[in-house]
Amino acid sequence: MASATFNWYSQLIKPSWSPPAWVFGPVWSVLYAIIAVSFGTVFYRAYQRQIPRSAAVPFALNLVFNFAFTPLQFGLKNNLLAAIDILFILATLIWSLITAWKHVRWVAVVNIPYLLWVSFATVLQLTITWLNR
Repeated sequence: MASATFNWYSQLIKPSWSPPAWVFGPVWSVLYAIIAVSFGTVFYRAYQRQIPRSAAVPFALNLVFNFAFTPLQFGLKNNLLAAIDILFILATLIWSLITAWKHVRWVAVVNIPYLLWVSFATVLQLTITWLNR
């Protein structure tokens, strides 16, 4: 199944500025470490009532949308659903960082690489979706 998915993705029309496939693994490994520590801090502080529990909502939603992306893109092989999902990832990430800035500023700062990557990935996904419509 992995080879069928790889074959499907490799055959998609991609823009010339699309990074090679091997870049995604290392980038996401670093980002997931940042996400684990920083989002975990927000959830812990919300649980301990050091910050409002509602402050954890955009972080939880971001994780839901983030984890939904791979099954949508590579499981269902659905570029449109993946494009919609990545827009939700970007929106909830912006919401998360605005919320973090009010309560735990370092969380907002350390997630700037995540924001930059998701912004790039959003443009890439929307472009791939458009090119393969």
